Amino acid sequence: MILGLSAALGAAVVFGIASILQAVGSRKVPTGSELDPRRFGGFVIALLKQPAWLGALVLQLAGFGLHFVALRLLPLYLAQAGIAVSLVVTALLATRLMADRLSAIEWSAVVAVCGGLGLLAVSSGDAGEAAVHHGLTIGVIVGLIAIAVLGGVASRSQHASATAVLGVLAGFGYAGVAISARMLDDSSIGALFSSPTTYTLPVSAALAFILYSLALQRGSVTLATTPMIALQTITPAAVGVFLLDDKIRDGWYAGAIAGFAITAIGALILVRFESVKDEAATDSATSTPAHPEGADPR
Repeated sequence: MILGLSAALGAAVVFGIASILQAVGSRKVPTGSELDPRRFGGFVIALLKQPAWLGALVLQLAGFGLHFVALRLLPLYLAQAGIAVSLVVTALLATRLMADRLSAIEWSAVVAVCGGLGLLAVSSGDAGEAAVHHGLTIGVIVGLIAIAVLGGVASRSQHASATAVLGVLAGFGYAGVAISARMLDDSSIGALFSSPTTYTLPVSAALAFILYSLALQRGSVTLATTPMIALQTITPAAVGVFLLDDKIRDGWYAGAIAGFAITAIGALILVRFESVKDEAATDSATSTPAHPEGADPR
């Protein structure tokens, strides 16, 4: 339990720092080219030239490694809730490095996330065995197909609700990552390569990342991120308890539910600090002339 919780909190800290580094790196790259397919390659190359952005990429990979350990050792409801601490880290660093300020309710949210996670840790029991669950595996595969199809439809929509829909689908995609990691059969090399979850895990991650990126292109960070965080937290938690035999300490069901709810609500209040990336992009855009001196605006 201690190792798994340490891994979850370590991943949260790493993800929170990575968000700030990504913002710092993005601040130095002019915006606009990332939305033009003909200039997308140049945009990616410009990002890769930023040491801060490269550092963020390395930290994201390290964070996923720690998160994977937590998913294997902890009940899914605790492992996923632990990642909410990344929003606390991002928020606190934003106040120091990006001249942002926490309101009274946001300070309350920071306390709520930490307190709720503590209550959840006290209430949690043992994680269920990482056994093969054929029905759930088929459900994950069918779910990924449905997410891809619905994501394709939503990505072509110009309706304002497309942002929220893409955020919802991204949340389900990230939930698939957590569920696949838990069901991964690593008893042997042969079992690992023959396990369907070995392949649903990276597919879920890639699909969720793309859908979340599309959501951010179409609307506000809050509208895209709120449903994503809610569903990537709640869905694996429910699957873990009802299908994968995650335990709650006897007599602590109310405490576990309260801790989970408090942590989730606090995290959703802090969602706006995910917008540091957009704020950085906005600063970059406003500091870059729309038409260089002497250029023909046509």
